[in-house]
Amino acid sequence: AVGWAQGWARLNRELMMDAAMAALSKAVPKPFTTDCEAVNCHHNYVTREAHFGDNVLVTRKGAVSAKEGEMGIIPGSMGAKSFIVRGKGNRDSFCSCSHGAGRAMSRNEAKKRFTLADHAAATAGVECRKDEGVIDETPAAYKDIDAVMAAQADLVEVMHTLKQVVCVKG
Repeated sequence: AVGWAQGWARLNRELMMDAAMAALSKAVPKPFTTDCEAVNCHHNYVTREAHFGDNVLVTRKGAVSAKEGEMGIIPGSMGAKSFIVRGKGNRDSFCSCSHGAGRAMSRNEAKKRFTLADHAAATAGVECRKDEGVIDETPAAYKDIDAVMAAQADLVEVMHTLKQVVCVKG
C-alpha cells in the first residue's frame, strides 16, 4: 500500500510539472525548451535499500535521499531561500540529508510568540498568506537554513540557490 501511495504521489508531481510547463509555454511569449533534468524529490516516505550489508527499510521523515549524484530539493521556510542539491552518497547517513531547516519551536509556541506584523515583516517580498492561519509557519519558527546547510556539507553539494518569491500553504 505504501509503494502504491508513493507511486501515485510521484505521478501526481509529474502531472503538476507537465501542467506548469504547459501554462508557462502559453504565458511566456518567447518560445523555450527545457533540456535539463527535472528534480522530482519527495520526503516523508519509506523505501527498501541495502546498507552495511543488510537489506533494510529506510524511513525518511524530515529527510530525502542523497545518493551519490542524485538531485534533490531542500526548501527553506516561507521567507528563506531554497536549494537544489546533488547528493554525495554519504554511507553513514544512509545516503540521506535533511529536507529543510526543521522547526526551531512547536507550532503552539510559534502561535504564542509571533504576531501578524512579525510574520508580514519576515515574509516581506514573498507572495504568500499573511493571516493567522499560517503564524505557526512563520520563518522564525524554523532553524536557520544556512546553518542547516553548513551542517550537512558532507551529505550534499549545493548546485543552485533559489530566492523565494511565492509560497503556497494550505
